[in-house]
Amino acid sequence: MEQENRLHTRYEEIGRITAPEICALPGILDDISLTGCKVHYSFPVVVDLENEYDVKLSPLHGANGTPLNLICTPQWVKEQEGNTFIGFKINYSPDAHKLEDFIKHLESILKDDLPDIV
Repeated sequence: MEQENRLHTRYEEIGRITAPEICALPGILDDISLTGCKVHYSFPVVVDLENEYDVKLSPLHGANGTPLNLICTPQWVKEQEGNTFIGFKINYSPDAHKLEDFIKHLESILKDDLPDIV
């Protein structure tokens, strides 16, 4: 979990991202929050920072295996050692309520993993 200077906590989560407008091959989810996510492709891809993209996320800890259908706008793109990293802002989306439930689920997993301090 990374808590930089953000409004919402980001949770490390691995999963599959499908965004056909970016690439026919899937990418990998690195982390997610209520308002954004970071993904990467293990090869170069071209992303238009002015476009909205229909993104389907299948996170590892997803409840029912159904991908989250999200509308995202890229905020930044970084190429590093042949990989493409993309930071997305999640706009209001068809699965906004499912995303909220998923984030609550990640919060509960995190709380269960923390040791009790006496």
